[in-house]
Amino acid sequence: MIAFDLQCTNDHTFEGWFEDNRAYENQKKKGMITCPVCNDTQVTKVLSSFAIRSSGKPPVPHDRYARQMRAVEEASQQIAAYVEKNFDNVGADFTKEALKIHYGVTEPRNIRGVSTEKEEKTLKSEGIEFFKIPLPARTDRDS
Repeated sequence: MIAFDLQCTNDHTFEGWFEDNRAYENQKKKGMITCPVCNDTQVTKVLSSFAIRSSGKPPVPHDRYARQMRAVEEASQQIAAYVEKNFDNVGADFTKEALKIHYGVTEPRNIRGVSTEKEEKTLKSEGIEFFKIPLPARTDRDS
């Protein structure tokens, strides 16, 4: 088996495992290799970031790594903006509001807020689905 670092035309980088280079070439020719992020089939091999450090100095981040980190930060900011715009912030009343919505006491709506582990167990036991999104810290430029 051989692992290749692959990249689609949208700059998504991912790893692919193949029996050998011929297997990679055959699958590529047939359009069988797709980007797991965007399903693009225009995929090429890229240099691997694998390296063995010979000194105690920290490695210098590759441009690709920096691009990927910026992309993750941008996506995180977009998710945070969407949640802030489209969900009512009920703060510490999240569990109480979720229960009211679940039992039809209040109209259904998107809510966001905070809850304790104990409150989350209560929500789960009541059959209320929810998910946690770690939101990035706000900066002055976000205001």
